[in-house]
Amino acid sequence: MYKKSALSIFAVLVALCSLVVNSQERVRLGTPISESDLEGFDLVAEPDGTGFPSGGGTARQGKAVYDINCAVCHGANGEGTSGNTIIVGGDMQSEGPPLRTVGSYWPYASTVFDFIRRAMPATAPKSLTNEQAYQVTAYVLFMNGIVGEDTELNANTLPNIEMPNADGFIDRSHILSN
Repeated sequence: MYKKSALSIFAVLVALCSLVVNSQERVRLGTPISESDLEGFDLVAEPDGTGFPSGGGTARQGKAVYDINCAVCHGANGEGTSGNTIIVGGDMQSEGPPLRTVGSYWPYASTVFDFIRRAMPATAPKSLTNEQAYQVTAYVLFMNGIVGEDTELNANTLPNIEMPNADGFIDRSHILSN
């Protein structure tokens, strides 16, 4: 009996597959995209300055953008509304678990800009203009005491900013894994 029911199920499956293969209708999901459609997705700004857009901004300009788009999660002064949203302060040399913030942990200012540009605000990623991303980056770095309030951040100046924890990482990107 088992062999008979298994053969029946197999026959039904073959028949269904035949119907699907021979069907004139195809399921079409989504729409084809062009290279220009992809431009907004490949926004990587690398530590050496590659991939930075035009534009620029200062912390003085960035405060207004921060207050509207960022303070709800990161607090008025970067103190955060939860452990994961604190962006100011921290100490990588603390005796207890270190508080990893922009000022204490991030090795490159370009990474801060890249993250803000692609992922913030969390409720509307990629909604900031390039100028707003530069301005907010400048403001976050200013709150951490890394740049001055009127320091202009742009494609030329941002890669040259020295972060406090720049030497806290070992670059192993040149090592190929097996």
